This record gives sequence, structure tokens and C-alpha cells, in this order.
Amino acid sequence: MRRLRFVPDVTTIDFMGRARLWVTFSILMTLGSLVLIFTRGFNLGVDFRGGALIIASTPAPEDVGRFREVLTGLDFGEVAVTEVSDDSGAGRFTVLMRLGIADPDANAAQVVETVRAELSAAFPGIQYLQVDSVGSKVSSELVRNGALAVALAFLGIMVYVWLRFEWQFAVGAVLSVMHDALVTLGLFSLLQLEFNLTIVAAVLTVIGYSINDTVVIFDRVRELLRKYKKTPLPQLMNMALNETLSRTVMTSSTTLIALLAIFFFGGDVVHGFAIAMIFGGVLVGTYSTIYVACATVLWLGVRRDWSGAEAASAAVKS
Repeated sequence: MRRLRFVPDVTTIDFMGRARLWVTFSILMTLGSLVLIFTRGFNLGVDFRGGALIIASTPAPEDVGRFREVLTGLDFGEVAVTEVSDDSGAGRFTVLMRLGIADPDANAAQVVETVRAELSAAFPGIQYLQVDSVGSKVSSELVRNGALAVALAFLGIMVYVWLRFEWQFAVGAVLSVMHDALVTLGLFSLLQLEFNLTIVAAVLTVIGYSINDTVVIFDRVRELLRKYKKTPLPQLMNMALNETLSRTVMTSSTTLIALLAIFFFGGDVVHGFAIAMIFGGVLVGTYSTIYVACATVLWLGVRRDWSGAEAASAAVKS
């Protein structure tokens, strides 16, 4: 029985031959993402901006403008109403309403109750499919907590890789996951996709997925460093990348299949998560492992003589 193969068992691709070109491309992508983040900003969701998000359906089609008139008349803040597809297949008319709460002291729960009462009076038979509300004070705390979570993830990765390998590997790993996170954030800024807590979770997942692939390749690099002490480092990097290429392609392919299923069948709520993982985790993450993490280690250089470390390890065991 033949195994499924996406790549041959033996490959000799010169990944490091054009490392300088792709590193330049990575720097430009990162700088472009930073420019987008600081100029365009993000389309912040209710989690970070404060306010209410309501998804409701009515038995018969209604004018979206009527929903907007009802919400605007309450004078709570900025209003946005859009018609969305009905994933249930029941043929319902479904709208997504975002309502900003201008008053920082307003009780978000009470605002939502008032909005629901007005909508129920204006649209008999309306059903509420999703209702989320966050006060402005809570939203500012969520922003700080989200940024802290990402920063701690970077710090934890650096410490882990430093202890497991050497500091050059730690620098390469952190630069790689920072690149993945910034480019993913740049995509959301460019397309103005909604940025909420789900996307923060997606960025953290992107970091975890990317570092997993990086550590696997770094392990192979370390094995080859001990085995081939005279082989030039660029050639040795190519050997490690080619030997792990089949595993990388299979892992990325199966992950991509699952993410595409989430994107197409998971509904609007998880679209942002799926986009972040497909772009930042599978595509950019796999690319950055080669041309950010490995290229950084190649540039910084690593210790080639491991005999002292191996002797010390043997002495400890004995």
C-alpha cells in the first residue's frame, strides 16, 4: 500500500540560497503592517470599543433603515446595522446591529434591555440570536489584558527556546512569531476586519502554531550540528529544512483543511479566527520559520563544537 506523499522523500531545495531576498521581503511586510496599524488602526469590536452587539431575525424581510431609525432614536451612541446571511437554512431575515455607548458611566446591561424592548415593540415576532454587551471601562481592561497576554507569550517563548537551545535560536524564534503576529494584525488593519477577543485568541494560537514548527526544525538543526561539525552552516540549514519538509507540508495541509471547514461552515462568528489562522498560522507561520527564524540563526551564527557540552552531559549521567 503506497503512502500519500505531497513531496518526495528526498529533496535538495536550496532554501538559504535566497535568504537575503526573502528576509528583505519579511522586513518590508513587517514595516508595512506597522504603518497600517498606526495609520488605519483596527475595526474594533464591542469587546474593545464598548457597546452592544445584537444579532436578531424577523419572520419576514424588513427594511434595514427601520432598525437604524429605532436605534438612532434611543440616542445611546454610534449605530451600525447590516443584513447578514442566515446560516440555519430557515430563510429568516437576519440583521447584525452594533450600538456604541457614548456615556462611560452607562450600564451596558440596562442599555441592552432598553434596546430589546424598543425593537420588540417595533418588530413583532423578532428573535434575538446573539446579544453581547461590554461597558467602556471593561473594554479598556480587555485591551490591556489582551496586550499583556501577547507580551507574556513572546517572553515565555524566548525563555523556553533559550533554555532548550541557545540564545541565537531564542532570538530567531521570537523574531519569527513577532513577524507572524504583526503581519496578521496588518491584514486585519488593511481589510478592516472586526478585531475582538476572538482575534486576540487567534493571534495567540498563531504564535503557538508557528513556534511548534520552528522548534521541530531547530531540533533537527541541533542534531545535524552535532553530526556534521565541518559542514557550512547554510548547507546544514538546507539539510534540516529538506529533511523536515514532508512533515511540515503534511502538518500545514491537514491544518489548512480543518481551518477551511471552519471558515466555510462555522458561521460569521468564527470567520475572523479562521482567517487569522489560515493567513498568519499556516501560510505566514510556515514561511517565517524558514526565512525569519532559520535566517536569523544563520546570520547570528551558532556554536559548532558541542564536544564540551556532550562530555559534561556524560559526566553528569555517570
